[in-house]
Amino acid sequence: MARWKRGQAAQGVKQAVHYAFGGVCDATLTARTADGALAAAGYADAVMTRYIVENGAIRDDLLTRSQLKDWVDGIDPLTGERRGRDLESPIADLILDATINAPKSFSIAAMLDPELAAAYEDLQDRLRDRIIKLWQTELNARRGKQGSIREDLARIEVVELRHERSRSLDPHKHRHLWLNVKVQGADGKWSNVDTRVALRFQNVVNAEGDLASRTDPAWVAALASRGFTLNSDGEIAQLQHLVRPLSKRSAQIESNKATHLRQWREQHPNEEPSPTVLTQIDQWAWAAGRPNKPGQLNEEDWASLVLAELLRADPELSRPRGASWIRSVAIEELDVELLAAKAIVDADARSTGTGGRFSDMDVRAGAIRAIAASGAIEDHVRLAEVVDEVTSLAMRTHTVNLLPESRVPAHIKRRMATSTATLKATVSHRTDSLAAPGEALHADEITATARAIEPQRSLDRGQLQGAASIAGSDRIVAISGAAGTGKTTMLKVAGVALRRRGRSMFIVAPTKKASVVAGRETASSSSSLHQLLHDYGWRWSSNRAGATVWSCLRPGEADPMTGAQYTGPRIEIRPGDRIVIDEAGMLDLEAANALLDVVARTGAGVALVGDQHQALPVGHSGAMALFWRRASRQVELLTIHRFTDSSWADLSLRLRSPGSADAGDIADELLRTDHVILTNNEVEARDSMVNAWFEAQRGGRSIALVTATHAEAQTLSENIQARRIAEGSIDVRQAVSGQAGQLIFVGDVVQTRRNDRTTDVQNRQNWLVRKVSTNHVMLASANDSLDLRKVSLDYAESHLHLAYATTVYGVQGETTDLSIVGPGVDAAGLYVGLTRGKDNNQAVVVAPTEASARSQLVEAMQRHPVEETLEKSRAAARIELSRAAQVVTGSAGSAATVLGSTPDMN
Repeated sequence: MARWKRGQAAQGVKQAVHYAFGGVCDATLTARTADGALAAAGYADAVMTRYIVENGAIRDDLLTRSQLKDWVDGIDPLTGERRGRDLESPIADLILDATINAPKSFSIAAMLDPELAAAYEDLQDRLRDRIIKLWQTELNARRGKQGSIREDLARIEVVELRHERSRSLDPHKHRHLWLNVKVQGADGKWSNVDTRVALRFQNVVNAEGDLASRTDPAWVAALASRGFTLNSDGEIAQLQHLVRPLSKRSAQIESNKATHLRQWREQHPNEEPSPTVLTQIDQWAWAAGRPNKPGQLNEEDWASLVLAELLRADPELSRPRGASWIRSVAIEELDVELLAAKAIVDADARSTGTGGRFSDMDVRAGAIRAIAASGAIEDHVRLAEVVDEVTSLAMRTHTVNLLPESRVPAHIKRRMATSTATLKATVSHRTDSLAAPGEALHADEITATARAIEPQRSLDRGQLQGAASIAGSDRIVAISGAAGTGKTTMLKVAGVALRRRGRSMFIVAPTKKASVVAGRETASSSSSLHQLLHDYGWRWSSNRAGATVWSCLRPGEADPMTGAQYTGPRIEIRPGDRIVIDEAGMLDLEAANALLDVVARTGAGVALVGDQHQALPVGHSGAMALFWRRASRQVELLTIHRFTDSSWADLSLRLRSPGSADAGDIADELLRTDHVILTNNEVEARDSMVNAWFEAQRGGRSIALVTATHAEAQTLSENIQARRIAEGSIDVRQAVSGQAGQLIFVGDVVQTRRNDRTTDVQNRQNWLVRKVSTNHVMLASANDSLDLRKVSLDYAESHLHLAYATTVYGVQGETTDLSIVGPGVDAAGLYVGLTRGKDNNQAVVVAPTEASARSQLVEAMQRHPVEETLEKSRAAARIELSRAAQVVTGSAGSAATVLGSTPDMN
């Protein structure tokens, strides 16, 4: 229910004031830019509420616009005194912005009923007070040399912003809590909050939001009095169906706004729109296409129009609804042991980016979320006692402590789920036991085989070594290849070489889509990895705590999923055969453990072919690194064949694994060679990607649009769809309902999201909609218009969505003419996205200047080291501890008294 953003220095102060007094939450107006430096003058006089939290007590006062500006800039708004030292860095954090959010159905309920609106405000008030008290007691300042001393906080200050609408002027009641980075320590001196701790503690704050929205007795009772109940997702069950229409309307508004803003700038060259103009554009964009829209939008018009739209979407809303019965689980009936197990499952699931490590804070957040979903409706004071009990039990019984030191700060990720630690040790041991050395085939034999397959093509040195290793007798072979190095060609030659010696090559991949492509292009048997594991008796299911549990059937045992007797594997793999794992960088530890069992039982050899620098597995990573370390034969493919520009091939290799010193140079070169598109905000970024898609279509070229999240991909896809509809290139006479009620028409580009043997479609496979009938949808392969499939309307509704844009997981393995990478991707997303296009690859960055873009690119390139073993995880936790501020005890006084008051160094 709460989310962080970070506000930055100098230029951000002016922008922050505009954001605070704008009245509408506009995600494009962040503290990154200096646009609208004095824009607050365009709004009516206003004041903001400042909350001062001292030793657990809250008082408040009001700040004017100029006082708010001083406050954000680290100056006492009443006395003018500067608090601590100036922040010299232009990108230093000045505020941390936590959004008190909630399911959109809550805002809809508030629109429908003034008493529910008041109850929702009260809920947010209680949550705000809880959060800011937690910040004062749980966060700390950093003092001393390099910020090594932890200082407890006596006082923090927070400004609250209340917004009724989203940036698209649709109902979205939420609040922003601006935590000023200037905080007062227990010694009375001002310095900076430890931002690393604050950002990690946000996991707890988010969980507290979930707890409040689902267990607060007054809020739940208010909903029940109007006949509303919460479902298992925390949404209001009777209003959830209205969320999608509002979201689709928001996408239309964004398109309207971007179009109108572009037209205004064309008519006013070298000018920037004033706050009044921006407000007019907002109002026009919101009202465009609405029936009976007023000529001039005001607060009452807005509310009445939105309410009318809701009633048109569901006329039943106007009818009286009887009160609902509140079902609550008593605290005494809560299964504390089950809640503790769920807390660890939650923390473990969020730890995949840190090698399976999580902190005490993460366990606490998991405990809070487990209790929130338990069905209990109770006063927070009583639930807090249960949180403490569940957290303590979870850490004692379900975790391994990687650091034996006492008094480890709660934000240090020094714990690991016992199940994950056991898994790491098991996979490491099994890999060691199978790493028997052998011999590679002679290069002459591989060369002759390659010449016989494709006389006009010769293998480079890496491909030659890789094919020879796969066709050889080493039990474990690891081949790492950068994007575009011709791994498929290498596998094709290796497969022929193996068959000539009476051996077989069986290709599997973490996804069915990748295995099908690899099998077809190499003329080898193939399946998804999980299909192979299932055939060899492995099963996986969720237990009561939500953890995935793997087990292996033996012939004669009953299959727990079907009840039928398991008779053994049907896929024949013999000693000496080679199992090849394609896209092995996406192999998770659980599947790797089961795979090693299959390898041991069959006597086959295994070869992992992939790239750890591309998309990592959804689960715990490290399998590829473990195999690489244990393999008796390792090959690195570094000769790029994909790109038409050889200089881009060289730069892509540097981008794949940039050192800390090289990242800045790479960013500079990306900017210098026009591989970066600068935009002023997220709307412009989205618009540039949409325009690129249409430009590619007009030129008859394929293009990949790569986004950071699935939601962003769907927003882009819907914008492209809307423009295609306007141009008449989509037949809207035939439509089918896809995932989440998304309308899909004939001519749309779509993606299937579930493997289906009956219709022979794979997860993340792209198609064109050819026809929609009363019983099915006809799909044509995006790569071959003659390759047709039929899927049922039920399948489409559950597993089909638009795919004009996709995430890194959807695009990995694809090759296109062009590729555009959207803002906010991580290092893997940046690298994968910028290596799909044969002819050109570009990254879109929301930044006003090249310097700002450079900073963002450098940050995006940073990778977390792979922690494939417990030893590496323990070492990583120790490094993290060494960088954390520590409490200093002794008779000499507080840390600040001993070492002075030095600003935050993090």
